[in-house]
Amino acid sequence: MVSESAVHGVGTGDSPGRNGRLARSERGTRRVRTGDSRVWGRVAPPLVLVALGLLGWQWYVTAAGVRPQVLPSPLRVLEQGWAYREQIWANTVPTLQVTAVGFGVSLALGWALAVAVDFSPWLRRALTPLLVASQTLPIIAIAPLLIIWFGFGLLPKVVVIALVTFFPIAVGLIEGFAATDRQATDLLRSMGASRWAQFRYVRLPGALPRFFTALRIGITYAVTGAIFAEYVGATAGLGIFMSLQKNSFRTDLVLAAVLVTALLSVTLFLLTYAVERLVIPWYRAERADA
Repeated sequence: MVSESAVHGVGTGDSPGRNGRLARSERGTRRVRTGDSRVWGRVAPPLVLVALGLLGWQWYVTAAGVRPQVLPSPLRVLEQGWAYREQIWANTVPTLQVTAVGFGVSLALGWALAVAVDFSPWLRRALTPLLVASQTLPIIAIAPLLIIWFGFGLLPKVVVIALVTFFPIAVGLIEGFAATDRQATDLLRSMGASRWAQFRYVRLPGALPRFFTALRIGITYAVTGAIFAEYVGATAGLGIFMSLQKNSFRTDLVLAAVLVTALLSVTLFLLTYAVERLVIPWYRAERADA
């Protein structure tokens, strides 16, 4: 006898393969919609708060008649920032260059130290207190000394950025290596894998999620560290631009440069997510499934 489902299948022209494809397509569509709603749910609240803050700022300046030298309105900041866009961009490029070099040095040192500590328990006990102590150094007091020692070139700025961003990267990697699944490590060891093989196939992939978390923390301070180093001593950059405009009582241009700084930091922060998707796509897939 022919089953009812078979009869329906013949009558409608459906097939198991087609039904499977339709089901997968519907699941994919639902997943995309769910992902879009999650992204909007994360982005909408801060955007709403920022919009309300800007509206309140604009209303207060207009209603109270505050002078632009004291507190310019958001519209004036945008207007003057656009009018002086060439000067702002000319000072943004040196800041980006210093940030890239300084953060690159910080990444290299952080990786080298974390790998060395992972291979040597003695180094862990010796260097961990020093890492913590490095964060107690007052950068605002050390930065002028760096200018005295190394001049107004690139080196003192790189040192300041490294001091600001080195700690979260190194500690994030060290903790990531230490949090590796013990069972996977024991399995490789029982199969005769070398210490380097265990590190390559288990400890390194397991530490990458924490590394990217630490990377996001460090990158948010990199641009600020570069601007602070330029404030202390430089010939060009957003820090110098802010200092000159402050001395000229151009508060609107100072805030325009601050806005550029914030946009740079947010852009670099978001780029870490793109790099994370390329380097460890499996981690994002696991989180999405969870």
